[in-house]
Amino acid sequence: MTEAPGTQARPTADLKLRVISALVLAPLVLGAVWLGGWFFAGLLAVAAIIMAHELSGLLFGEASVRRAAALAVTALVAVALAAMGLFTAALAAGAAGLAFALAARSWTGQALWPALFAYFYLVPPLVALIWLRADPDLGLAVLVWLLATVWAIDIFAYFAGRFIGGPKLAPRISPKKTWAGLIGGMAGAVAVAVATWTWLGTGSLVALVAIAIVLTILEQAGDFAESALKRRAGVKDSGKLIPGHGGILDRVDGLVAVALGAALLALANNAASPAAGVLIWH
Repeated sequence: MTEAPGTQARPTADLKLRVISALVLAPLVLGAVWLGGWFFAGLLAVAAIIMAHELSGLLFGEASVRRAAALAVTALVAVALAAMGLFTAALAAGAAGLAFALAARSWTGQALWPALFAYFYLVPPLVALIWLRADPDLGLAVLVWLLATVWAIDIFAYFAGRFIGGPKLAPRISPKKTWAGLIGGMAGAVAVAVATWTWLGTGSLVALVAIAIVLTILEQAGDFAESALKRRAGVKDSGKLIPGHGGILDRVDGLVAVALGAALLALANNAASPAAGVLIWH
């Protein structure tokens, strides 16, 4: 059977757009991570505003300026406090913003879960990323590792799913995700873990590989969560900001979950030195 014109060119064009967008954005992100401090916080602040707008569209039925503004202001206050080292205050600011949003929705008889999801999805991951980067010894290393892990998962999963295919993971939520893609993503995360352990020269390789596998599951769960929101909203992408990718949420859905998972690992292992708490296990 002859394929319709353009059916083969379209995936190639999509891949080219993805690559070009990545080549433009990756240096910007890595530069902010390298500089740290207010440079990194500034990048997250810009991302927070865009994410708040996209979340408003997915969760509240429309990209309401009022709802997006309340969410964005809460996130910006949390980012500013975290950048000053006031991490508990940053989370408290997020909780206060959520409390006001819940009270407003309760007063008008609206469902509470969209506000719960939006504030939890946006604020804690931003604070977690700044907290991890603020570690004076391994803050840069842990952020580079987390970003490289998420990117490796996406890249390996993309090509494994495309060239191997096979059974779908959850076709009702994300019809393109396959078990082959998940395993490929794990392989990418493990490769980054091995490279990171070699770079650090300390800690347990077995532990870091195990963490990489767990982070792969979290990354895919974050991807599925955003896919479910898009299906509920009846849209293909969260936005149109990044050619070939969609919106900001389409690019950071996995990182959001990974950042939370890494922060919980740090709290459990070494809260005094959070980056070491993620990377160094004995």
